[in-house]
Amino acid sequence: MSAHSHKFHLVDPSPWPFVMSMAALVTTTGGVLYMHSFAMGGTTLAFGIFMVLYTMYFWWRDVVRESTYEGHHTSVVQLGLRYGMILFILSEVMFFFAFFWAFFNASVAPTIEIGSIWPPLGIEVLNAFEVPLLNTAILLLSGATVTWAHHAIVAGNRREAILGLLFTVALGLIFTALQVFEYIDAPFNISDGIYGTTFYLATGFHGFHVIIGTIFLAVCLVRLINHHFTKEHHFGFEAAAWYWHFVDVVWLFLFVSIYWWGGIKAY
Repeated sequence: MSAHSHKFHLVDPSPWPFVMSMAALVTTTGGVLYMHSFAMGGTTLAFGIFMVLYTMYFWWRDVVRESTYEGHHTSVVQLGLRYGMILFILSEVMFFFAFFWAFFNASVAPTIEIGSIWPPLGIEVLNAFEVPLLNTAILLLSGATVTWAHHAIVAGNRREAILGLLFTVALGLIFTALQVFEYIDAPFNISDGIYGTTFYLATGFHGFHVIIGTIFLAVCLVRLINHHFTKEHHFGFEAAAWYWHFVDVVWLFLFVSIYWWGGIKAY
């Protein structure tokens, strides 16, 4: 049987799965040592994070090479990658579902320990129609610009694709900057009971996903400038766009439930 008698990609032996598993072990161990104030805990954690980032860079570099320059990502391989990305996003849905469950469990029937009301006594909530509403508009606009870039790639309009993706990355950075400003200005913190915990965990992890998505799209922008994407072969960008739309949808649920409904009694 020749090497090209099927459409599947039989990957070459790679060190990265083993290196990544070791990096995850070092990161987890360092995190535990750091949180328990052990000597060298912070150094171990930092080294583990460095190992993770190092491995991610070189592993994805290999994937890009296999796809763009070696032509291993056939239609069958791309279909498998699409299934993988869909399953990954579904796992992320379950991840955020846990935070929404915690929020509604605390807010729908508030206990006597927090005054039997929501928001709890002593909590000054953020106005949903100030920075949160602005961030909502920014993310919705970014969803439109990333779709514009996608349609431009499919149409073969490279200039508009670059422009749309550039706008999307810029809007992602603006969103993150406004989120940081909101956290700095917030009148409560993560240690302020169940409200602070659920608020910062849900919005904080969403903000982290926005940062990851912005990096994802920025890499796609560099690849687009370097002619890595064609009309028929641009799954790397599609995966980033799917992820970005997922981040948009999660924010809409956050805005409506935590910012607006969760603070409506305070207005």
